[in-house]
Amino acid sequence: MPRRRKGTGKKIVTPASTGTGTVCFLSAKSPVPAFGNESGFTLIEIIIVMFLFVAMLGIVVPRINLDDDLASTGRKFIAVLRTLQGIAMSTQKPVKLYLDLDQNKYWPMTYEGKEEKPLLDAAWATPRALPESIRLADAASGPVKRTSGRFDLTLYPNGRIDGVVMHLTDTANNVLGIVVESSTGAIRTSNERIEPQRAAPIPDRVKQLLMPAASGAAGGSSGLFKP
Repeated sequence: MPRRRKGTGKKIVTPASTGTGTVCFLSAKSPVPAFGNESGFTLIEIIIVMFLFVAMLGIVVPRINLDDDLASTGRKFIAVLRTLQGIAMSTQKPVKLYLDLDQNKYWPMTYEGKEEKPLLDAAWATPRALPESIRLADAASGPVKRTSGRFDLTLYPNGRIDGVVMHLTDTANNVLGIVVESSTGAIRTSNERIEPQRAAPIPDRVKQLLMPAASGAAGGSSGLFKP
């Protein structure tokens, strides 16, 4: 039988002889390895939790809103152009879009005869502003280019849009170019500055064909009015 040492209050492991051999008795307070301990986490549980955490980050982080970034603003502005194009076609009335480069705002107007009026849709009742981090740097249509003040383009009932090249910039000086092709109505973007296409020059042989007609007309006029 195990003996208790006086003054310690602990059981001492001592061998006990039996008929078949020696048996050892453990102390009541001896640590015993515990597998599947309810007070802790297993390695598999920790790995699963970490995996779920990373997966949640992958979903949440892209949606920590990047609404104010350049690409998102460009997509929204193109959607505005398409919406106004649809309004012009459905109402069979031209829609003019005004851009205020100083105030960083834009708003549409429609035509009633020769008079400009706001759109009936209450969503367009007030001008819309670009995000504070985005600026409308410039807009150009043909030879006309604006870096300040107001600029406008018209969307027609037949689906055509005035050709325009504009650039959006952000606080890091990144650039997004937006081009509207007047002939096709196509809209494309670029992360570089885009120079407006210049009108094709008149070939010299065409100029030569025009010159005699002009001079002949002038000569005929002078002959008619000479006494």
